[in-house]
Amino acid sequence: MQWKTADYAGWGRAIRVRGTLTRPERLGALATALTGRGPAIGNFRSYGDAALNAGGAAVQMTRLDRLLSFDAETGVLEAEAGTTIAELLRVFAPRGWMPPVMPGTGFATLGGCIANDVHGKNHHDAGSFGQHVLAVTLMTDTGPRAVTPEADPGLFRATMGGLGQTGAILSARLQLRPIPGQRMRVVETRIPDFDAFIAALGGSTAEFTVGWVDATARRKRLGRGILEEGELLEGSRPGPMRRAKSVPFDAPGLLLSWPVVKLFNRWRLARIPDSGRKRIRALDEFFFPLDALHDWNRLYGKRGFHQFQCVVPQDAAPALREILAAIAKSGIASPLAVLKRMGPGRAGHLSFPMAGYTLAVDLPARKTRAAPLYARLEDMVQAAGGRLYLAKDALARPGTIAAMYPELDAWRAEIARIDPEGQMETDLVRRLKLRSAA
Repeated sequence: MQWKTADYAGWGRAIRVRGTLTRPERLGALATALTGRGPAIGNFRSYGDAALNAGGAAVQMTRLDRLLSFDAETGVLEAEAGTTIAELLRVFAPRGWMPPVMPGTGFATLGGCIANDVHGKNHHDAGSFGQHVLAVTLMTDTGPRAVTPEADPGLFRATMGGLGQTGAILSARLQLRPIPGQRMRVVETRIPDFDAFIAALGGSTAEFTVGWVDATARRKRLGRGILEEGELLEGSRPGPMRRAKSVPFDAPGLLLSWPVVKLFNRWRLARIPDSGRKRIRALDEFFFPLDALHDWNRLYGKRGFHQFQCVVPQDAAPALREILAAIAKSGIASPLAVLKRMGPGRAGHLSFPMAGYTLAVDLPARKTRAAPLYARLEDMVQAAGGRLYLAKDALARPGTIAAMYPELDAWRAEIARIDPEGQMETDLVRRLKLRSAA
């Protein structure tokens, strides 16, 4: 096991740090690496500074990726934290099982999904990822420690969505869900405006729903986009393997300029006929659409981007409309804007979800207006009784985050008990003063 000094960043690439990293392959080496050094991190899929430790050390868990056990009768899987969600889908879908909650990228690790209590296109039905975790094993000063919601509910809740602050996640037992086949039946519908989108999301009976929104549209067309509704297709076999492409260099700023983005959005909308479109898609194509283009974050250029993702309560949908209007008026949104309906499911003190609607929009960091816009949106979310997603954040302020997460004090108490020296702190934890209000 070797330590190396390296420059690294989150997926948004707007914040870059220099520190020392190591990637152990065995538990013995991991225990040595963690002693007095720094936090455990995953595959750098958090967008901001949630997995960064500027000037310090971090232990990357991606080589600890073994599948430890699987019960084919119950669908209970035990796997190491470095295993990716795409790998779980690849291995178990042919056997009739898959993770019950799928994040937007298959490159997310099992440990990362737990640390951020991720959600998917079926949150309104299945809840968050941590709600399907049966047990988690943490590395502590005295060795591996199994944590269950029955035996230690406080520590378990602090771990689900707890940003890795309760200790390095070694492995987890996860309840997979049975599936009837390996393909999806997808219906795409063009939606004319925001109010129609909210009505369509609320009225959909599909298990999986997600909306792409034209974040450049204004006035009567504000919030127009495409609603995707997906259902698992019975008896279907997988389609041909996707041949992923890569972005070989950092794109110039002109590529995602406002006029280009507007043209792209119009083209994308025009592809869906008035009567809608039906397609059969492979599981990975539906759940991880952007994974077909590796390193797509380089499209935003060397300065990277910030992602703003919020959730507001159901009765605050009009406030979300105003948030989207502010983004459209700013002239700095990207082609990637997503609108989804959420249910109440959440597994931890700092879990993001609440029953309502979530909006995610990329903001190119090369624009000097990105940070002021983010601050304005942050205030609007707080006023609406919503919250920001810590897995995506790089710009929020400590006071507003504390107001958005009412269980923060309960989380702090568990963290003080399990990591009193702050060994697992990351840049996000320090920036937002999550461990202490001082």
